Amino acid sequence: MTWRPSRPRPSPCMPELSVVICSLNGAPGVDRLLHALARQTIAGALEVVVVDDGSTDDTSAVARSHGVEVVRHEVNRGLSAARNSGVLAARAPLVAFLDDDCRPQRGWAERLLSAYGEGVIGVGSRVVPASGPGILGSYLERHNPLSPLEIDLGRSESLPYRFLLYLRRGWATAAPGGRRPVYSLVGAGMSFRREALLDVGLFDTRFTFGAEELDLCRRIARAHPRAQLLLEPSARVVHEFEPSLRDMLRRSRAYGRGSARMYRKWPAVRPTFFPLPVATAGLLALGPVHPLALLAALAAPHVVAPSGLRDAVAGREPARALDPYLQLARETWEDVGFVEGLWTYRDLEPEAS
Repeated sequence: MTWRPSRPRPSPCMPELSVVICSLNGAPGVDRLLHALARQTIAGALEVVVVDDGSTDDTSAVARSHGVEVVRHEVNRGLSAARNSGVLAARAPLVAFLDDDCRPQRGWAERLLSAYGEGVIGVGSRVVPASGPGILGSYLERHNPLSPLEIDLGRSESLPYRFLLYLRRGWATAAPGGRRPVYSLVGAGMSFRREALLDVGLFDTRFTFGAEELDLCRRIARAHPRAQLLLEPSARVVHEFEPSLRDMLRRSRAYGRGSARMYRKWPAVRPTFFPLPVATAGLLALGPVHPLALLAALAAPHVVAPSGLRDAVAGREPARALDPYLQLARETWEDVGFVEGLWTYRDLEPEAS
């Protein structure tokens, strides 16, 4: 059946959208974010809930100085638990989530709300990475690690189909555009009907960081198979990244561990394990016996992701030729995190089918 909320429409004294901000020792970011929310075109229709997840800085005091609702955890309980606390404290029929390293553009909330219609159960924002100048900053802007999972991911679990999607992503010249259904939303800037979150039991608190939104979206889709998750690109959120290789690889490893946790919980779902690092390692291992294998290992990243070299040859920043190797580094550390997670979460109870 088509999703229709059973709750009444918001009354004049009820906010239209609750914005939940989760933070751990992020007082400066919370301050900037709350100023950005105060400048929203529909600021008067928003309720803001800040969840201080065991901070040792003045996150709670900064949030209270803005006059918003504050929920404090005495100890750090993880992102999923913090989001759950925010949802339970929220009053609006729609709930959105932002991180303390995000900056929503002025019309963000209004455009997010405009995408809700009959049959829509969740709406995500376009999350734009900002890392400053430099090779890594430019790379992350071109290859956004916070893009949603597109709807075609859910069409088949077969290995050949998934491999085709992997190659298609590497060869694509442009990302999809426009408002569209997606398979899963990105945590920063995503929103849902509050009733739907409560229906599925909120976030799984075993997911402390990585894949928690994918698990949630999968449970919501299973509970409401005809409802849609939409991406609204005009609702833009800038996400600050540390422009360092160390931070990029740390995040990749955490995403890999989240993917392993997802696989342990949903064993029928094809696991996210990247083939390029495995193929490259195999070619390097053959190098001492077959020297041409070393050249093949050097070329393999460009075969999988040719856009970097293509752009470099076309005169758009020679440094773009490094993009395939940065992709190789990201995927390698995601694979490392996945292998670690398979062992760490070996006792995680699978979801009932």
